[in-house]
Amino acid sequence: MADLDRIDLNILRALQLDGRLTNAELASRVNVSPATCHRRTQRLFEEGHITGVHAQIAPESVGLGAVVMVGVVLDRSTPESFGAFEKAAIKLKEVLDCNLVAGDFDYLLKIRVRDMSEFNKLHGKQLIALPGVRQTRTFFVMKEVKDNAPLPF
Repeated sequence: MADLDRIDLNILRALQLDGRLTNAELASRVNVSPATCHRRTQRLFEEGHITGVHAQIAPESVGLGAVVMVGVVLDRSTPESFGAFEKAAIKLKEVLDCNLVAGDFDYLLKIRVRDMSEFNKLHGKQLIALPGVRQTRTFFVMKEVKDNAPLPF
């Protein structure tokens, strides 16, 4: 954050809460001219501080009401086995997040599916067949208390 000043941080905070702000609205919120705001926002994109702008879709509205967290243990802890697993996991459209973690699992996956039956098919045909998978532990999310919260900066 050393190369970001107060105005840059305010732009990031505002866009994180509402990515649909027009440049004029954003400039007004951060107290700079529209030209300055546009220039700074472009720089924030170019430098990789803003990695994208997208719509958040209500999962239930597109038939994806079930969230499942899956802990995965691989049979080997080598760079090659990690790489093979990651390459395959990335290809599964149901996998929203795939994180290498410390602790009881090697990876923690966040998955969205229609229901338990759909997850059962995904698990039986694809998840346990991913490269190097020795064991999985499945946790069905009963209630999403906090999801996709803004970054705390």
